[in-house]
Order: sequence, then C-alpha cells, then structure tokens
Amino acid sequence: MNPLLKTTLTFALTLAVFTSNQLAAKTHVIHAGNVLAIPGKPLLSKQTIVVIDGKITELKSGFIPAIKIAKDAQLVDLSNSYVMPGLMDMHVHLQGELGPKNDSKKLRMSDSDKLVESAYFAKKTLLAGFTTVRDLGGTPEQIFALRDGIAKGYLQGPRIFAAGSNVAVTGGHGDVDGMSPDLLEMHTAKTVCDGPYDCRRATRHAIKFGADVIKITSTGGVLSDTDTGTGQQMADDELKEVINAAHALGRKVASHAHAASGINAALRAGVDSIEHGSYADEESIKLFKKTGAYLVPTLMAGDTVVTLAKTTNFMSPAISAKAIRVGGDMIKNFKRAHKSGVKIAYGTDSGVSRHGNNAKEAVLMFNAGMKPQDIIKSATVHAADLIGQSKSLGTIEAGKIADIIATDNNPLDDIKALLEVDFVMKSGEIVKQQ
Repeated sequence: MNPLLKTTLTFALTLAVFTSNQLAAKTHVIHAGNVLAIPGKPLLSKQTIVVIDGKITELKSGFIPAIKIAKDAQLVDLSNSYVMPGLMDMHVHLQGELGPKNDSKKLRMSDSDKLVESAYFAKKTLLAGFTTVRDLGGTPEQIFALRDGIAKGYLQGPRIFAAGSNVAVTGGHGDVDGMSPDLLEMHTAKTVCDGPYDCRRATRHAIKFGADVIKITSTGGVLSDTDTGTGQQMADDELKEVINAAHALGRKVASHAHAASGINAALRAGVDSIEHGSYADEESIKLFKKTGAYLVPTLMAGDTVVTLAKTTNFMSPAISAKAIRVGGDMIKNFKRAHKSGVKIAYGTDSGVSRHGNNAKEAVLMFNAGMKPQDIIKSATVHAADLIGQSKSLGTIEAGKIADIIATDNNPLDDIKALLEVDFVMKSGEIVKQQ
C-alpha cells in the first residue's frame, strides 16, 4: 500500500474512533443510600440515580449494577450518604467581599482583576454545594462574562442568573456613593434613573445588555455610605414602570427593601421577590400572600454587618448605626413572616458575608424556627420556582438537570450537615468528591 495512503487511512480511523468516543453518551450511575429527591417529601432509601449527558434519566429502587445500565457507565458510590438536589442561593454578589480594604481595592484593581476574583468566588460557591445562584448587583460586563464563561464550560462555577447593575434612583441605595464628585460621575451606572419613564428606559437598557433579572432598590440600604436612611426611595410610579417593563420583556424583578413602606409599594407594583424584608408589617404579609411573591431573607447579611459594626472600625458612622439597628431586627421579622405562611426562597447576600459559607444561612434560619425540611425546600424547590426553572432544576427526577450534592450526615436531623458537602455534581459533571 502506498505509504501516504496508509498514513491517511490510519489518521482517518483514529479520528473516527475519537469522534465516536466523543459522541458516546456519558453515563453516571449513582448508588444513593438516602435520597431527598423532592424536598418536602420523605427520604427514599437505597436508590439508583442514572445520569446521561448531564440529565437525570431514571431514579430506581435498589442498587442496580452500573454494567446493567451501560457497559461504560461510571459508578458513583454514595451508598452511605444523604443525597439531595444542588442548593440554590437567590442573592449573591460574586464581585467582591465586604472588608476593610474595599476602598483601596476599588482604586487598585482593574476590571480584569475583579473578573478573575469573581471567578474564584464562584468556584468556592460551587464547591460549597450551591449549583445555581442569582447575582443581584455588580458590574454588568464582568458578571455577564462570568455567567457565560461558566455556561460554556470555560470555568467552574454555579449556574448564574445575573442582574448586572441595579435599577436605582439618583442618590438612593444602589447608586454609587462614598467617593469624590469626579469619581461619582465616572462610576454612576446607566441604570440609575429618575421618574417613571426614565426608569422604564433603565430597565430596558439593563435587559438589552444581558440582564436575566432586574434588581431594584425600593428603599435605602445599610451599606450605602450616606445618612439617607432605610425608608422608601423609589417612588410608586417608578416601581410600577420598572416592573411592567421588565415583565413585558420576560424578566422577573427582585426588590431590595427594608422599610415596610418600600416593601409594600414594591409588592403592590407586582414585584416577584423582596430581598431582606427587614420591617415587613401586617400589610406586607397580606400582600406577600395575595401576590405570591417570595421573601429572600438574607439573614447572613444582617448577622455579618452587626458583628463587623461591633468588632471593627472600618465602617463609617452612618453604616455602623444602620447595621446594628437593621441587622438586629431581621431575625424577628423573618420569624413573623415565616410563621404567617409567606413563601421563602433561600438567599444569603454573600459578598457581604464570605463566599463559600452560604450554608450558614440555613443554620440561622433553623435557629429562627424554620424546620430543616422547609429550609432545604427554600433552597431547591422554591428557588427553582422563583427563577422560573422548576421544569429543569430543584428536584432529583427524570428529565431534570443533574445538579446533585451529598453529605455524610442527615441534614433533616441536623441542618449543620449542609456546612460539610462532600459531593457536588453540576449538569452531570462531578466537581467535588471526597
């Protein structure tokens, strides 16, 4: 045979085998000792979960040998573990962490530096068992690039639903503060607005450039370096225009809100979730139940800022005073809302607290009186509903994306088990296994 022809045939055969292997379905067979397949329902014991090409295809009783599923299936032995859907955090800020060097980092770090750091925080979050997050506020181009890079498999991190920059009123929470006038001008986002029609424009602008969700700030905030308080700041007509514009373009709206006036105004305008909800009153609870909106309590944020205000001196007097007052009240208001039947979706405000410690929110929720089953449901079933992903996420069922985690101990007996996640699978890829 002609040497050149022989070489060509050999290359072609090698390429065909390589291509065939690449196209072959990737199958994982998980032997799960205990499975919380649908949070809110009882544990199942001795189950086989079949994952093919990133999707759950079967959940079968008993431990079925991997070879009976597929000859090249990979067995994952979790027969002594507690297995559940990947957790979801509905309020994170991956582009930083609160600390004494924040001011200098703003000046020293380039946009590229910040993007690399946010990728690091994203990986920490994923390894903690949080396979999906909603990032509610950051530099749009960076967070959208991180979201897309993870989705394409370039980086490891949780699935991200991102807001980009806040739709906020001039001088309110969500606008830039604490800088010299020239820097304020330079860093003011194009989603800062005034009046209903300008806020409609800002909403459409955010969506045009990639926002999956719109984040508004209907009240003042603890970490705004101003003495503008925590009362309502975005007017009723502005709120209504933002929410109508977002819904018309298929986006949900999350509202930062502390004071009852701002909570109630946002709920009346049709918001999909209230973040923090620190001073929800009886009218708030009625509106939550009437509209079906979720409360994302972020108890970790309150706990963190109170501790920092009392043990450090890097916060300004305005921030420290608000931190101690609001942070101390969040637990009390969460207890009342939960007992009243308000729907809860899990969220930490990580970025205020440390990334990768997201499960500490579950401990705070438990200490406030929420049952472990309900806490896990808030971080799976309810979170999936809030982001409109119930058909693909939130449970371990055939047809769902294979986001699966496991712990050694039963989190239904001790919620602190979520602090030590030993196994993480996201979209059928094992990213952590101990």
